[in-house]
Amino acid sequence: MPFRRFSAAGLRALLQGASALALCLGLALAPAPAITFDPSHLVTYARQHYGAQAGRAVQAWQDMLREAAGKSEQEKLRIVNQFWDQALLESEDITVWGQVDYWATPMESLAKGAGDCEDYVIGKYFSLLYLGVAPEKLRLVYVRAMVGTQSIAHMVLGYYPQPLAEPLVLDSLIDRIQPAHLRPDLTPVFSFNAEGIYIEGSRRSSVDRIGRWRDLLTKMRAEGFQP
Repeated sequence: MPFRRFSAAGLRALLQGASALALCLGLALAPAPAITFDPSHLVTYARQHYGAQAGRAVQAWQDMLREAAGKSEQEKLRIVNQFWDQALLESEDITVWGQVDYWATPMESLAKGAGDCEDYVIGKYFSLLYLGVAPEKLRLVYVRAMVGTQSIAHMVLGYYPQPLAEPLVLDSLIDRIQPAHLRPDLTPVFSFNAEGIYIEGSRRSSVDRIGRWRDLLTKMRAEGFQP
């Protein structure tokens, strides 16, 4: 499955009638270097703003990050993927947040204990950045996923060990991390990271637009994260 390049014509066709994906084309991308934070502050913030259960969930996240620190990148992927797949209950934004499309911070997702595909990916993405994985190795990838006989809008995290390598796919729909060629159920639409939006046949889009991604970073800074 060619995650590196995406057809502009195919993108337009796939987006017809898919409002969730159409909303995402307005994303702005801000630089996302490795993040830092004071663990005790985050736990206190979560407890004060979301309650005792949220504080415990954020503490569990910190414990996972400490466990993964110093491991190989492959082990970091495994530990982070497992944590987030188990930490959240799959649920639609309209149910969790009362909005059609809401990008939650990792703390917000842990406080709710639920999220949609984007929230899993956001949690995994920032966890891996914190653990020192280079930003250029990670891409948030919009796909069409076949679930039974239905094609749904979905997001996964792609890990590229080398710039032109086949990515590994971290996906909330399954437990295993697999190379892209073993996921024929996924059809890539477009991908993005801090360096831009990637669509075949188009130049990489600029990262200087304002949108959901920048809003997400703003919320995270307010919580105590330092990108």
